Formats: sequence, C-alpha cells, structure tokens
Amino acid sequence: MNEKTTKYETDNAGGLMYKAAALIVDKRKLILLLIGILLLFSFVSRNWVEVEQELTEYLPASSETRQGLDLMEEQFVTFGTADLMIANIDYAEADATAERIRAVKGVQSVDFDDSTDHYNNVSALYHVTFDYPEEDERCLEVLQQLKDRYSSMDLYVSTELGNQKGEIIDREVGVIMILVAIIVVTVLTLTSQTYAEVPVLALTFVAAMVLNQGTNFLLGKISFVSDSVTSILQLALSLDYAVILCNRFKEEYNLRSPSSGTAGKEEADRRLRDSVVSALAKGITEIGASSLTTIGGLVAMIFMQFRLGADMGICLIKAIGFALFSVFFFMPCLLMLFGPLMERTRHKSFIPKIPFVGRFAYATRHFIPVLFVGLVIAAYHFSGFCPYVYGYESIVTPKQNEMQIADSMIRANFTSPNYVAMVVPSGDYEKEAELLRKLEEMPQVDHAVGLANTIALDGHTLTERLTPRAFAELADIDYELAQAIYAAYAADHEAYGKLMGGLSGYSVPLIDMFLFVCEELDEGYVTLDEEKMEDLHEARDRMINGQKQLQGPDYSRMLVYLTLPVSSEETYAFTDTLSELAQSFYPDQRVYVVGESTNEYEFQKTFSRDNIVVSVLSILIVLIVLLFTFQSVGMPILLILVIQGSIWINFTIPAFTHVNLFFIAYLIVSSIQMGANIDYAIVIASRYMELKDRMEKKEAIIETMNFAFPTIITSGTILAVAGFLIGRMTSEGSIVGIGESLGRGTVISILLVMFVLPQILLLGAGVIEKTSFRMRSGLKRHRESGLVVVDGVVSGEIRGKVTGVMKATVDGEVNLTLLSGSVLRNEEKKQEKEVQQDEKNIQ
Repeated sequence: MNEKTTKYETDNAGGLMYKAAALIVDKRKLILLLIGILLLFSFVSRNWVEVEQELTEYLPASSETRQGLDLMEEQFVTFGTADLMIANIDYAEADATAERIRAVKGVQSVDFDDSTDHYNNVSALYHVTFDYPEEDERCLEVLQQLKDRYSSMDLYVSTELGNQKGEIIDREVGVIMILVAIIVVTVLTLTSQTYAEVPVLALTFVAAMVLNQGTNFLLGKISFVSDSVTSILQLALSLDYAVILCNRFKEEYNLRSPSSGTAGKEEADRRLRDSVVSALAKGITEIGASSLTTIGGLVAMIFMQFRLGADMGICLIKAIGFALFSVFFFMPCLLMLFGPLMERTRHKSFIPKIPFVGRFAYATRHFIPVLFVGLVIAAYHFSGFCPYVYGYESIVTPKQNEMQIADSMIRANFTSPNYVAMVVPSGDYEKEAELLRKLEEMPQVDHAVGLANTIALDGHTLTERLTPRAFAELADIDYELAQAIYAAYAADHEAYGKLMGGLSGYSVPLIDMFLFVCEELDEGYVTLDEEKMEDLHEARDRMINGQKQLQGPDYSRMLVYLTLPVSSEETYAFTDTLSELAQSFYPDQRVYVVGESTNEYEFQKTFSRDNIVVSVLSILIVLIVLLFTFQSVGMPILLILVIQGSIWINFTIPAFTHVNLFFIAYLIVSSIQMGANIDYAIVIASRYMELKDRMEKKEAIIETMNFAFPTIITSGTILAVAGFLIGRMTSEGSIVGIGESLGRGTVISILLVMFVLPQILLLGAGVIEKTSFRMRSGLKRHRESGLVVVDGVVSGEIRGKVTGVMKATVDGEVNLTLLSGSVLRNEEKKQEKEVQQDEKNIQ
C-alpha cells in the first residue's frame, strides 16, 4: 500500500462513529431519495397543522377558569358579536344607521342609544349580535356585508370572529423569515471561508425547517406562539451544528491535501469521501454534546403548569431533533456534492483576530470578576421589579395591525366594559334573583344580567312567576283561555295537584309559560289571531336566544359588569370575592367565575410557580450536562453564573425602562437563554482549558478569544437579530416580548462571555482544578511531546488524528487513547530495551 492509502485506511479503521459515518456517506443516494420523499410529504402535511389562538386553552385543567370555560362551551350558546364604530357622523344619521343594520338578514340585535356608551365625540358605537353561534362562518359573511355597506364611512371593526389574528401573524412572520434569511446568508458569507459552503448550510437548515413544520400535525394542535416563532428560533438555535460539521470537513479536507499539489479523479474522490466520513464521525459527538445544553434548557419548559410552555418546549425540542437529523444525514450528502466547488470558491476570512480582548481580559482579571459579582447581585434584586403583565391592554407593541387600530380608536372614544361570567347551578330562579340583587348592591359592580332580572314584557322579568290572570293580561288573551293553557301546562308537567286544587293560584315562570304556549301554537292546540301570533313568536325568539346564552341544561350564566379595570390586583382579588359570594348561595355545588380578569389572575398564579420551576430545572439540567462535559464542579458553576447573570440583567432593563412585559416572555426566554447562550461560554472555556497547560495564561486566553470569536459572532448575531426582528415586526403582544427579550438577552450574553468570562477563567483556574474529577475508564489517555515511540492499537491525534494499529516514532505532540500496547517517550523506550537486553544476557 502507498502512503496515502495507508493514511485513509488508518483514519477509517474501527470505531462505531466511523462505521456509522461511512455507512451514511456510502449510502448517500438512498438517503437523498428518502429525505426527498420526506420533504415532499412535509411540504404538503405542514398545511394540516391546527393552530390554537387562545392562550386560555393552556391553563391547567384543574384551574377554575379552565373548567368554567369548558363548562360554558358545553352548556351555553355564545352568539357571534362585533363592535362597529363609525366616526364623524351626527346622531340622527347614526340612529338611522342602527335601524338599517338591524334590518340586515342575520343580525339578531343592535345595541345603540343616545348615551355616551354608544354616541360620543361625533362617533357612534354599535354592538351587533348575529343570529348564529360565534364559530359559525355565516357570522363572518354578515359582518363582511356590513363592512362593504359602510366602507365609504370612517368604519372601525372590533371582533373576535374568525382567525384574523392568525392570518395577521402569518403575514408578519413571513416577512420576518425573509429578512432573517437575508441576514443569515449575509452573516454566513462574511464568516465563511468558501462561498460554496453557504448553500450547503442554507439547504441543511431549510430541510430541517420543512421536516419540522411537516410533522407538527402529529402533535394535534399547537399554539400560535409556537407556530409563529419555532422556525425562526430553530434556525438561530441550531445553525451552529451545521457550522461545526462544515468546519470539521474543511479541516479534514485540508489535512488530506495531495503532496504533489495535483491528484487524479479517483484520488480526489477518495479524499473527499474520507474527509466527509472523518468530519462526520468526529462531529457527531461534538454536535450531540453541544445540543444537550440547548435541549436541557427547553426541557425545563415542559414542566410548566401553564401548558403553553410544554407546547413550545416540545415544538422546539422536535425542531432541534430535526436539525440534528438534517446535519447528520442530509448535510454529508451535500458536502459530497458541493465539496469540489467549496475547494474552488475559497476566499480570505472577513473575521478579524481580536487579540486586544484577550489582553484586556488578562490585564483586568483581578477586578472585573469582583465588579461582575456585584452587578449580578444588583441584577438579581432589581429583576424582581420587572413589570410583568398578564393581559394585552397594557402592552404597547411597536407595530399595530388593523384590529389593534380599531380597538384603540374605540377605547379612545368609548368606555370598554369589563365583565365576568358567573356560572351557577340552574333550577332555582328565586335564588338566582337574590344573587343578582346582592351583586348589584356591591360598589364594584355596575350592573348584572341574568334570566332572573331580564325584563321581558311590561316590566315583568323572564323568570317572574305569573298566575293565569296575570298571564292573560300580559298576553292580552281571555282569562278562560289562559286557564286552559295553565291546565295543559300542569298536565304536561304532571302537576296534578294544581289541577285538583284550582288554577287561580298556580304560578309559572314567564319564560317557561311563553315557550310552552308557543309549542302549543305550533302544534295547533291553541289558536290566536295572526297579529298576536306574530307578537308571540317574536317574543319567543328573543326569549329563546336569551335562554341559550344564559341557561343551559344544568347551569345558569350571569354577566357581571364591573367598575374595575380588567388588569389590577384589586380586580383579581374581587373575583375571589365574587366566587365566595356565589359559593355561599350554593354551598354544596361548584360555581365558576370566568372572564378576562380571571384569565389574567390564573396566568399570574401559574407564573409564580412556573417562574421557580423553569429557573431551577433549567439550571439543574444544564449543570448536570456541564458536570460530565468538564468533569469539574467549579467550571459548570462559573459558566452558569455568567449566563444566569445575563438573564437577571436582561430582565432588570424593563424594570428601569418601565416597559411592560408579557409574563410568558420571561419563562420562554430564560429557558432558551440558559440552554443556548451557554454554548458560547462552553466554546471559550473548552478552548482555554485545552491551551492553558501548553502556553502562558496570557497567550492562552488571547488565542482562546481569537478562536472563539468567529463562532460566537456568527451564532450570536443570528440569534440576536432574529429576536429583535420578531420583537419589532410583529403586532402580537406575547410574541413581541419574547423577541425583544431574546434579542436583548443574547447581546448581553455575548458581552459577558467576551469581556467577563475570560477574566473569571483566569482567576478561577485554581478552583476549577481543585474541583476536577476524572470519570473512570478502562482506557488510558496519554499526552506527550518531543520524540515519542508509539507501539499498539491507538486512537487520537498526532498533528491531526489517527485511529488504527501503528508502530511509529513521532517527533511532535501526541494525544492518544490507548486501546492496547504502549505509549512511551523515546528515553523510556530505550530504557525498556536495555532492561530487556539485560534480562536476555542474564538468561
């Protein structure tokens, strides 16, 4: 065998990773075919994904609000509604417009009068209720008719109907993805060494993104937050994996450069193939270890009580999984395709060396760590004052969509009502009437609405009990006919005692009797003149619609309009008071209080627990990963201190700028920041620990920062820019907070690992060494330099890397894992031979 063949065979001899890598590369045509099929399927199946737009769906199943919402969906019908505001309109025209809207087919009712609740500042506000449930598409059709009819006027529409929010977010995220893609390509071009590696990296990511999107339908529904930001975060969090493998490939390819300067096609193909195999074999372990910290931080989100954390955590972990799959299986195929082109498109590096950072670190190693500790303590204290909010009303987004503009205009001219729904067991109208009366006596309640206090006809409430005579007067029918109707009702309800004892004192709730009469009319058992029939049917329709909204098979619903704002501690506390009041009327049965304020109150309660869970778990998981990575107790603590410090500093900034932050931003961003940004610290720490024993500490830290800077600036820039674009270019309040906090946190992390971590490593080297431990292994690691004799089966580096059986004398550095045989310095080898010769002479 010639020298080159021996080298190739040595590189690929033995080792599970090498065998797996060789199998992937050699079966690349089959792998490309399978990945192509998966990509085609995923491109179609990504349209199957269902997206949940309501955050309340992720409240714990045990929470009162979640249970109350589920019960209301089961028991009651909620008709579609919309608020229409027309500006610059006089009252006469506004009143006439209300009548025209009422006449539109599909409109059930229009709330409009001359009070300031509906006419103010030369603007009219119409609260339109449609004939159909809010999930019925016909509501949107009728609403579109109204929009078209009044499009020439200053019209603003506020409604929860349809999927307007989802459509707006999709449009905004589409623009963000395009900008992120442009920035990624620009950054990769500037940080690359060959132009052809950019399409390799881009195609690797696109494949991972499509595969991840195409499998989201397997999760059932995913949240709008996960759907909108997962792909962007997947790119930012996992691009490093592809960069690591690409850099490995270039190193291996350069090591195998032909000695003559030229090579035949067969040798060039062999060089390319073995370079990809070797790079993949070495990269699997390195990339897998790098992904563990990111996954560890995301795992913490799964344990959140607020299930949005689990939803997003699972989506992101799956995204990281597909990123690894794409790097390990698809990217080697691309390297085989683009490898020759990468060789021909080399260019000089655009990333400068930064020796001044290392020199600064060495010069300030005694006082920067002390200042940092003081800063971390202050940040921990002030981060507790971060102005978290639990609703959208107090969040100002940098961009406003048409829905937000309409809501803003309506709030500017009219008072937005804050109401909660009280759900109580049905069947006792008197008890409901008393509860409503108690509610309206409370100063925090503007008014309350239920069947028991809803006026039907001539001042009578829907649930008021009427005798035959009172009903006859109300319905304008003969008393004898009324008695006959009551007798039929008593017989139908098996109230035979009333029939025997006389009907004059028999009283029945108005709504029940009206609905019964209408049934009898429809069956032909009772006849009235046409005008009265029309009046009764109109009254019946109103009663039925009211009953559908306020009375179910087992529960009744009351709407309690508050004088308190939606978001305040006083409001949250008052919802507990309402719940206690309702419970006092039904001591042995469950009651529920549900509304925007209770939603926020539940968010607040889950946040207080999830805050602790996410912080502790993310630190513990990452700590365990680092413990086994560095085999030192001190090193993980120092690295986590830097990143946790950056998290506290990050969330201190809103406390000083007084910018409200939606609560889930902290839970999600702190997990991502701990899991992803710590990779920057690992790159620096690993390189420094490798160099500090081979050169002076000053030179070691300078060389470390020069080495780490391209990796950190590439990954960090992309993650930070992605975060800032999300934060600045979306109008969804919850997503804005995630983007801004992620971008800001990444910048802070980069600054700390570049200008604080090096000093900590220099100062804390003794602590790291004293807390080091070694994992037991049947293999011995040898580090030697100078003239070294190697005799045995080895795996490791000799100015490159070697695996195989070898017998050699090496003049240089040796870093090998000994599988069998020996590794001795030249002097030791000579002494061993002399001893063996002496033993032979004695024999």
